[in-house]
Amino acid sequence: MKKICMVAALSAVIPFAANAQVIDAQPGFYIGAGGGLDWLIGGNNSSTGVGWAAGGTIGYDFVGPRVSIDVGYGQVPLSINIPGTAINNKVGMLTALANLSYDFFPTSTITPYIGAGAGVAFIDSNQSLGSTQFAYDAFLGVRYQVSNQLSLALEGRYVGTTNPSVTVNGQTFTGQNNNILALAAIAYKFVAAPAAPPPPPPAAAAPSYMVFFDWDRSNLSAQALNTIKQAANAFKTKGNARITATGHADRSGPENYNMALSLRRANAVKDALVREGVPATAIAVIGRGESQPLVPTADGVREPQNRRVEIVVGEQQAAVPAIFADPRSYCKALSDKWRQFRNAQVDTPEAAAIAKCEAGNYAEGIPVLEDAHIRAKIPLPSPGYRWPGRPFTPPA
Repeated sequence: MKKICMVAALSAVIPFAANAQVIDAQPGFYIGAGGGLDWLIGGNNSSTGVGWAAGGTIGYDFVGPRVSIDVGYGQVPLSINIPGTAINNKVGMLTALANLSYDFFPTSTITPYIGAGAGVAFIDSNQSLGSTQFAYDAFLGVRYQVSNQLSLALEGRYVGTTNPSVTVNGQTFTGQNNNILALAAIAYKFVAAPAAPPPPPPAAAAPSYMVFFDWDRSNLSAQALNTIKQAANAFKTKGNARITATGHADRSGPENYNMALSLRRANAVKDALVREGVPATAIAVIGRGESQPLVPTADGVREPQNRRVEIVVGEQQAAVPAIFADPRSYCKALSDKWRQFRNAQVDTPEAAAIAKCEAGNYAEGIPVLEDAHIRAKIPLPSPGYRWPGRPFTPPA
């Protein structure tokens, strides 16, 4: 007699790896459910159609090997009808199987597997599910791990049983019961979600050094030279690095004078760094005047700690993005902005620098105009063109 068998939905999952990443596979219990199509093969005296099967599974994943109990039910249509029995143009079967399977790549997003097992089947005969038979199966499939807990699977499975029988009017009929199933399944594994990676350690602060000056002076003391030497050595140990020398003044004296004084101090430090072996192109010079005191004071107060240059040794900075693709356009922008804020242009270094820009001598015109903008606290056209060999100097 022709019969059908179903073995429940596939075994479960292990972790997920979207974007093809490696899975953090963990052992744990899982449950699953699924279903698909049934074909009865090798039957006698009747033809069969395509049947259906559905079921569930519970198991334990050892990460690689898995054990499970699969329970399922299925039906297959038959071309025969046996009056007085449970076989009425279809036959059904309930199975409970203990299975052992093996995942070949349990830490991969895509995991092929094989398995086999044995158990018991209850097949339609004179009564619904009235024939108890020994059952066995073998299967192979592939699973896609959607997360540490969730997975989807496609599987092909063979299920067979010992021959069931039906008795009609004292005559017993037996038949083969071999089945091929195509199943799709979903499974959930009871494991903890992967812990979030620890935050990256905070970036180490760039080494910094402080050089102090006498009132209204930009010359360097012996102590200042020793500090500058330490900064130069720190630069050499970092390899590809940058140094920023930022000059400051106290609040005694006119504001414009203090801006120029802070730049002289920063340039004095730069010259000393160059003598210690630091390339001039690796040093950025900035003047802040009296705008950023270390010790807040009233206007006109002489404060020694505010007369300083701060030296910061940092990583190599990316090139300043240029809205000016060439020195000509940047030099013209500097000239236009200077004319906008300063009308008197006769016999001044700035007027000479503008003339040099107009003549194409950008190497001499740009630095003078940049320094003039900084001293006068006129914002530079930023981000600007980086003249080769001259670091970009942001506005004060």
